[in-house]
Amino acid sequence: MAVPSCITILVMFFYNMADMFFIGQLGDTAQVAAVSVVSPVFSLAAAAATMLGIGGCSVIAKAAGTGEIEDARTYGSLCFYTAAVFGVICTIVMLIASNFVLGLLGANAEIFVYAKDYMRILALGAPMMLLSTTLGALLRADGAIKEGLLGNMTGTILNIILDPVFILVFGWGVKGAAAATLLGNAVSTIYYVIYIRKKGQILSLKPSYAIRKPKSLLHIIAVGMPNGISSILSGFAATFSNNLLVLYGTNAVAAMAAAGKATMIISMIQMGICMGVQPMLAYNYGARNVSRLKEILKALSLLTVVIGLAAAAGCIFARDTLIGMFLKDAAAAGMGKQLVVYLVLASPVIGFYYLGTNFLQAAGNAVTATIVSLLRQGVLLIPFLFLMNHLMGFLGIALAHTLADGIATIVAVIAMYKQYKVLRHTL
Repeated sequence: MAVPSCITILVMFFYNMADMFFIGQLGDTAQVAAVSVVSPVFSLAAAAATMLGIGGCSVIAKAAGTGEIEDARTYGSLCFYTAAVFGVICTIVMLIASNFVLGLLGANAEIFVYAKDYMRILALGAPMMLLSTTLGALLRADGAIKEGLLGNMTGTILNIILDPVFILVFGWGVKGAAAATLLGNAVSTIYYVIYIRKKGQILSLKPSYAIRKPKSLLHIIAVGMPNGISSILSGFAATFSNNLLVLYGTNAVAAMAAAGKATMIISMIQMGICMGVQPMLAYNYGARNVSRLKEILKALSLLTVVIGLAAAAGCIFARDTLIGMFLKDAAAAGMGKQLVVYLVLASPVIGFYYLGTNFLQAAGNAVTATIVSLLRQGVLLIPFLFLMNHLMGFLGIALAHTLADGIATIVAVIAMYKQYKVLRHTL
């Protein structure tokens, strides 16, 4: 059950790495830093799409299950047009107020020109980005899981193919990376729209459905809010981090970006494992099969710890190669190698964080699961960034991530244990 989920996560990982990897081949640290600086603003936009997609998927599936097909079509249409309108608003704001936005994101004089080029092209594709994310999630409610994955992989593969062509062959740099992303999202969106119009069972894109019950949008957003808030806080944390890093120069921003990409695969694989096995956790929790549940938890604990240890060791020993994929400047690369060591310190135990949150969701404890999910990238990380920067300077910013991971993991394990005891007491 974990393998298909991990494959999906790895596709997302390579998609996430592509822009920075090929830009890194140019040997220009400022362009690498520009991608890192601009990323948070699009993470915030993606958070809105996540709220619509996950919230919409849930309410559409529930409506379909109760036979309320007209309501299901209303929800789908509302999600589509809300994503499109919000995407257009993002485009207008980022084009008109690009200088102001880049100032908030922490772009210094050296990074500014590249960041502006990257952001303005991505801004043009904001509607497609939001629609791609939203529709990809909605297709699950229509039973089109294969088509949802196919649309996502088609856009991702196209982006990865176009990146080296636009960035290296055409010499467009960050503008080429943005153009490749725009086209990848556009292809995914077009694929999803064609599928829904021709083969959609309960989804509809007709505007008449959207204007039928516009207040239903509030319900959709409320259901998707927990996932959206987590992404929003993560975007803010990245912005605060970049604002602190830029005080140490462009090399520091680029170094953290490269180190973050190099170590991202550890947490993503462990997240994929726990997400993939969540249905098994939910089934056995619902069946009150404590012995089987205990067996699954032990196996997952061992698996995540072993993978975390092996991956952390691999990142430390191969940090020269990993950082060299993104940075050619010796000074920036040296800073990145230092950061890798700090960023992987919590890797052996971070799997327990994902195990805890997925177990709580499987148990139906949405409130506690939401609280735990907000800790790592938001509630804990943001204040730790400022505290550790004050105490330790540049390296303290990296250590803040490790501290947030460690404390969030402890809280997740405690919450999971308490939920497990609740099940035992009901037997």
